[in-house]
Amino acid sequence: MESRGDTVTTMAVLLGLAAGTYLLKAAGPLLLGGRTLPPAVVRMTALLPAALLAALVVVSTFAADRALVIDARAAGLVAAAMALAARLPFVVVIIVAAVATALVRAVA
Repeated sequence: MESRGDTVTTMAVLLGLAAGTYLLKAAGPLLLGGRTLPPAVVRMTALLPAALLAALVVVSTFAADRALVIDARAAGLVAAAMALAARLPFVVVIIVAAVATALVRAVA
């Protein structure tokens, strides 16, 4: 059972995070004030989601316990890349990656 102090701390953290999120979301429109961004910035922001997703995939695949590892996940990533290069549907890409990872884990 949570004590009253834990509940207050939890609520304070949640309210602080909510306020921070609101301020971050409001900062863009408030700072820009209806002005348009330069074309270079617009192009860069269009590329950010793909770059962040790629970074997340690399970290999830090759990192474990603050160390660089090459294991079955790498085989799954390679298999997924090959399936994507073959222009297979996304669901098939996921299945191919999962099967490749499972096979390498079963053999190793």
